[in-house]
Amino acid sequence: MSNTNRTVWSSKEGDLRKKNQTVTHSRSLPPQQQTAYLHRESGGRGGKVVSVVKNLVLTEEDLKALAKILKQECGTGGTVKEGVIEIQGEHRRRMAEVLERLGYKVKIAGG
Repeated sequence: MSNTNRTVWSSKEGDLRKKNQTVTHSRSLPPQQQTAYLHRESGGRGGKVVSVVKNLVLTEEDLKALAKILKQECGTGGTVKEGVIEIQGEHRRRMAEVLERLGYKVKIAGG
């Protein structure tokens, strides 16, 4: 039996699976109480590399403000998507310096 006759269901709210993935925090934790994880990703971006900051407990406004600081320090573009900061290019070392200066503990993932 083939899978061409699968039942598809949708709602007025759209794909609820995606909405559950985005975690918005009502309060930001102080930098001294957080560890930022820096990753390098290129999947789904046409081979272009982005440096990603994960696992921060910040409000949406604070995430955007931190992204702005990182973009300025690295001299490149970036965005905030689904609670994660993405900075264009390989800038993990520079970002680590900036985050440590701001009081965050930093872990760099990968090589």
